Parts: sequence; C-alpha cells; structure tokens
Amino acid sequence: MPLGASWHVGQLLSREKRKEGETTAGSLADETLRSDGGGVKSLLVAVAFAAAYRKKMNLKSERRGIHVDQSELLCKKGCGYYGNPAWQGFCSKCWREEYHKARQKQIQEDWELAERLQREEEEAYASSQSTQGAQSLTFSKFEEKKTNEKTRKVTTVKKFFTASSRTGAKKVAQEKIIKQGQLGRERNADNILRDLKEIFTPSWELASPTEAEIQEAKAPSPSINRQVSIETDRVSKEFIEFLKTYHKPGQDIYKQCKLFLDTMNHKRDLSIEEQSECAQDFYQNVAEKLQTRWKVSPEKVEKAMDQIEKFIMTRQYKYVFCPETTDDEKKDLAVQKRIRALHWVTPQMLCVPVNEEIPEVSDMVVKAITDIIEMDSKRVPRDKLACITKCSKHIFNAIKITKNEPASADDFLPTLIYIVLKGNPPRLQSNIQYITRFCNPSRLMTGEDGYYFTNLCCAVAFIEKLDAQSLNLSQEDFDRYMSGQTSPKKQESDSWSPDIKDHCSE
Repeated sequence: MPLGASWHVGQLLSREKRKEGETTAGSLADETLRSDGGGVKSLLVAVAFAAAYRKKMNLKSERRGIHVDQSELLCKKGCGYYGNPAWQGFCSKCWREEYHKARQKQIQEDWELAERLQREEEEAYASSQSTQGAQSLTFSKFEEKKTNEKTRKVTTVKKFFTASSRTGAKKVAQEKIIKQGQLGRERNADNILRDLKEIFTPSWELASPTEAEIQEAKAPSPSINRQVSIETDRVSKEFIEFLKTYHKPGQDIYKQCKLFLDTMNHKRDLSIEEQSECAQDFYQNVAEKLQTRWKVSPEKVEKAMDQIEKFIMTRQYKYVFCPETTDDEKKDLAVQKRIRALHWVTPQMLCVPVNEEIPEVSDMVVKAITDIIEMDSKRVPRDKLACITKCSKHIFNAIKITKNEPASADDFLPTLIYIVLKGNPPRLQSNIQYITRFCNPSRLMTGEDGYYFTNLCCAVAFIEKLDAQSLNLSQEDFDRYMSGQTSPKKQESDSWSPDIKDHCSE
C-alpha cells in the first residue's frame, strides 16, 4: 500500500478519535505508520490498535451510573405530585381516584352477577317445586287413605273386646299415663332445642342487652388497660395539650378521633387495604373540615394533621403493621435474603461518589445506615419518614464532602442503594407498606419527605431487579459472585477518585 494511502488511513483514524474527544489512538496510529514507512503490517497494527481502543472506550461509555429521570418520580397521571410504586406510579390522590373507579366497576359487576345467579336459582327452585308438588299431592292422598283404613280396623277390633266399665276405667288410666309420657317427652325435646339454641346462636341474638350491659361492653377490660403502653399515654397527654390551643375546633377534632378509633375497633375483619381507605378518608375529611368549617390556616392544619396521625397510629400500630392477612412478612424475608446475597457489591460497581477513607464521610455513612435501621423502631408513619429524611441528608453531606461540591440527584440514588445494601434494614417492605397505607397523604405527595421516600421505593425496586448489566459486569462474573464462588478483588483503584465521575456519567 502506498505511503500516502497509509498516512490517509491514519489521519481518518485520528480524525474519528478527535470527533469523540479521544486523540490518543489516532496519534499512536500516525506514529506507527510513519515509523514503519507506511507498510501493510504497520497499517494492520494501527487499525487493530484503534479498534481495541474504540472497544475500550465503548465499555467506558457503557459504564454509566444509576440514573433516574426526575420526571419518573412524579405521578404518571401528570398531576405534579410524587408517585409511588406501591400505587402503580400514581400519587396518593390519583391512586385513590383510580382505586375508587376500579372498585365501583367491580361492585357493579358483582351486583349484576349476583342478580343473574339469583334469577337462575329462583327459576330452578320454581321448577323443582312444581314437580315435587305433584308428587307430594299423590303421596298425601295415599297416606290419608291408608290412615283412615287403619283407624277403621282398630275401631272395629276394639268393639269386639270392650266388655265392662272396669275395662273403660283402665283404658282412661292408660291414656292418662300415655299423655303424661308424651308431655314429658315434649318437655325434654324443648330443653334439648333450647340447649342447642344457646350453643349455636350468638349471644347478642338470645336477648336484648340492657343499657348497663352496653356500657359495660364499651368499657375496656382491666387486662387491656394494663397493656396500654407508656408511649401511648404520653402521646395522649401531648395530643390533648396540643388541642387546647385550637379551642373549639380542638374539641371537635378529639371527638372525631375517638369516634374513628371506636369505628376501627369494630372493623378488624376488613382487609388492610380497606382499613387504609378508612384512614385516608378520615384524614381528608378532618383536613377539609378544619379548612372550610373552622377556617384554620394551612400551617396549623398541617401541624394538626401530624398530631392526629400520631395519636391514631400509636394505637392502631399493633393491628395494622405487617398484619398476618398480608404477604408483607414474606416480602420482608425475600428482600433481606436478596440483600444478603448482594453483600459483595462495591461502591465502584454502583458508581457511588463517596470516599469512606475520609473520616467525616465515613461518619456520615454510619449515621445514614443507623437512621435507615432505626426506622423500624418507630410506630408513627411520620416518624418513620423522618428517619428516611435524616438518612438522605447524611448521604447528601457525604457526597458533598467527597466531591467538594453540592450533590446532584444522580449521585443520591446510587448512594442510597449502597446504604440500603450495607445496612439491610429490618422489615423494609413492611415499613414501606405501612407508610404508604397510613401516612398523611399530603406528606408523600410533596416536600422533601415525599421526595426521599419515593427514592427509597426506587432503590428497593432496583435491588430486587439488580443484574449483571446494572453493575457493569459480565454475566459470568455476576453469577460467580452471587453463588459465593469468588468475590471482587479489592485493589487500590477501588477507593473513590474523581475519575468515577467520568466513568459513571452520561
């Protein structure tokens, strides 16, 4: 190949690299071609080198950080509030609207099905009754004829053997004994029926309760009183003191809260989703009444709703957190097992811009892990949210110290994933479900609490679906790490460096 042609190929390679912002491969190709006089061997070496370099840079470009567009965190209906995977991407408000639509449709379909089945049953019953009626009439005539014939024969026989009054008196005595025996048997039968009724009939159907009995039933038993925790008593006192500042609205709020708790105590047989609906409806009704009827300012309404949630959920916690009727516990175990299996994941695989070798950063990471674990010890949804918020702020501080610049949203999510993997919080799914079901919806739809909670839901979803491509690994390496056959080798390059930003950015 002529030297000019060889040099031209080198220039094309160089130009291609310059377009990509990478001049190294082109420059080396030029030098190789010139040093060897532009021979075919030099050309092949240059092309091979350029191809290898291009492949390397392509791998670098594919090594991108975990990125979630901020629009993906918002409600998919486009209302502007934060969505939630538990609500199928809707915010609390839109999810309830969709849920009610689906529920009304299901109720209508069930009603139509019930009417159709009832009509079919009535038609089948009418048909069977007409057939049985004809058979019963024939059988009744036969029985009547047989009884009359038997009676006539008995009367005829008695006439032959009735001889004296003594015999008649004896007959009367015998009949009296027979009647007494029949009466005794009837009484025994009544007693048996009464006993069976007492066994199989609910107590409230046997007799109408008196007013005193009603009051006694409403009053909590001593055993329940003994089970009231110190925290519950403290929350009650704080709630009453808080409501005093609201004067007349405070009295109304307290009455509504007590009525709601009494209502929920009688709705234990409802599904957890239906109980959640009751709580969400209650929050909404109280908030609207405070704003429209009592003309309370938005700031005071928010404070009141926080206290109402605390008062109610402190009492409802043991009934509605991870109930046996759900698969929350099963999901908790699955996530916990999954996180244990991913113990080998390094910050570099997730492109986490945090350098734990810096003491201050290491402290922030420990505090973040502590906060996310502490979430499980809280009983009120808002308190659990506060733990998530504190954890997130420690993460942002750790990133800021490491990079010496404010952290971005793209830096936050992978670091949150790393914190969850490292901390393996207990009952993670149960806590997320509990917050979703019973937290004041306005806190999840807007504000920093809603933003951080939505990111936590995304982090858990990512962990559940994490694969080799997510970590920039080959499938072979990923499988070996998951099986425990080997673990990633720690090298000096494993520590964080500013190059991670270049390797993991878009």
